Amino acid sequence: MAETPALHQELREEMRGPVLWLTIDREERRNAISAGVLSALSAALEHADTDRAVRAVVITGAGTRAFCAGADLQSGSSFRFDHAEPYQAFANLLRRARQLTVPLVARVNGACMAGGMGILGMCDMAVAGSQAVFGLPEVKVGLFPAQVLSVLGNLLPRRVLAQMCLTGEPITAAQALEHGLVNRVSEDVDESVDWLLGRMLDKSPAAIRRGLYTMKKIEAMAFEESMAFTESQIGLFALTEDAAEGQLAFREKRRPQWSGR
Repeated sequence: MAETPALHQELREEMRGPVLWLTIDREERRNAISAGVLSALSAALEHADTDRAVRAVVITGAGTRAFCAGADLQSGSSFRFDHAEPYQAFANLLRRARQLTVPLVARVNGACMAGGMGILGMCDMAVAGSQAVFGLPEVKVGLFPAQVLSVLGNLLPRRVLAQMCLTGEPITAAQALEHGLVNRVSEDVDESVDWLLGRMLDKSPAAIRRGLYTMKKIEAMAFEESMAFTESQIGLFALTEDAAEGQLAFREKRRPQWSGR
């Protein structure tokens, strides 16, 4: 599989076939979030959303110790904001991910803490190594995991989320799987990534793109509103070239040849 790496100071970008791999490259800081990481992640997602060659995005951290440890507390400036600005960079990253119609997969290769939980939560699917741990320890330093609640509230049971926020104590990969925070846990995290991508990349790009759009739109809708929206969407799904090809391939008992349109 051809690899075309593009290097940034704190984020490595690499195309592996149709998959864009984004690696937070601050291993000495346990891949903590910096302004550079936020800027590069946002730019990479913007690119992925407009490049039809990108079928999926995998986000991970360098090394084996941490996926992302959250804000870089060692810098002493992580929570110094321009209070005249109504929008903050981390929140804008979560907003950008919510608009994305390319699947995001989190490859959790170690500790996933604080803001790292937000990056995990903004992804559509997640796999983890068996030694990974997940936590919201902000209360231990006099803060609270406020922004990440927007992406974790629909992923974790209310009492589990409250316990993690109010005690700051982490959960294991096995518990994360039990609570539905991740899709798979295994000793070999790359095997899980390959398993997930292999079952997604042979499907219709158009169906996945429009499907993610539909899923994300109805999350904030009441039942009748979501029903009205989805009954209009199904007709648009059926008008795509991929829908025609998929049904023809089914009748002809062959593998479909997707155009992505």
